[in-house]
Amino acid sequence: MRRETTLAAGAAVVALLAVVGAVVAPGALANPSEDRPVRPGPVDIAGMDISSGEVTGDTVTLRVDTQLSHRGPPTRNVSLRVQAIDTESGLVATTRTVDVGDLTEERETAVPTNLTVEREGGYRIQAVVYRDGQRVDSGQRELQGLEALQPPYAQSDVQFASADALPPVAFSIAETDGNRTTLDLQMALTNTGDDQPENLRVTATLRQADSNIVANRADVAVGSIRPGRTETVSTQLTVPDGYNYYIDVVLWKDGVVIDSARGAANLDPTETISVNETQRDVELRVSDFSGGSGADRPRPEETEMATSGGGPGFGVVVAVVALLAAALLVRRQTNE
Repeated sequence: MRRETTLAAGAAVVALLAVVGAVVAPGALANPSEDRPVRPGPVDIAGMDISSGEVTGDTVTLRVDTQLSHRGPPTRNVSLRVQAIDTESGLVATTRTVDVGDLTEERETAVPTNLTVEREGGYRIQAVVYRDGQRVDSGQRELQGLEALQPPYAQSDVQFASADALPPVAFSIAETDGNRTTLDLQMALTNTGDDQPENLRVTATLRQADSNIVANRADVAVGSIRPGRTETVSTQLTVPDGYNYYIDVVLWKDGVVIDSARGAANLDPTETISVNETQRDVELRVSDFSGGSGADRPRPEETEMATSGGGPGFGVVVAVVALLAAALLVRRQTNE
């Protein structure tokens, strides 16, 4: 009877100590795994959309929308750096840094950034996302042919015709007089828009092919061209006979060049010239988005965002061990 009483008393003492410890230190009996700090959720660059904004004669403003994908627990102090790097020289043309703040929801967030660069050549648009100043992901896209973006004052729906059966500039011999030849020039213009622009004119220049000397030039006013129609503008120019000439025609709108074309007139029977057929128009090209490799991204670090409970305590296992030790001690004293 004395042995059972002693065991019961020992167990009561251990239980009392556990209760007192829980009251004095609320985290003493907490599970150690529950005290482990919570890692912030990963943040990735899911994509990048680039569009053109204001276009001037020298520069273009690029609007870069970077999509940040967040998953898991909240991520604090997120920032984004976007750079435009010249693809030819490798130099950084411009840099913008955006403070994104905290990401708490599991979704994609679009972060807009404006970059103003020179309207020529190409650029590599690179985005890097940081958490607490540490790089966690990156991505990039490449642009080429920015000179194809025209400012508003240089835009027009009227241009020289480009059909194979209707060259933009043609000529015929109107008359000859001694060593002088008069050429009848025809320039075909097409209105591809919905409006009828005004204040249009065409300049036609004849350049001697070998010396590039201007032999003659004429300025012709363009009448009204209805939408979807093609009209021909004509003029006559007299040049010395026996030479070959390039026919350069330029379309102007309010003093701004909006289109140009070239033809050839062979008046030398012993030699002929032709317009360079390999010439092609510049067009804007944007590469696909490429993101950084997940393998070289730093793993999320533990932060001080801990769950409920204080510092590390005894834990449930420690309490059970203490109870067994007390029971063995009581049994040993009883046997003695």
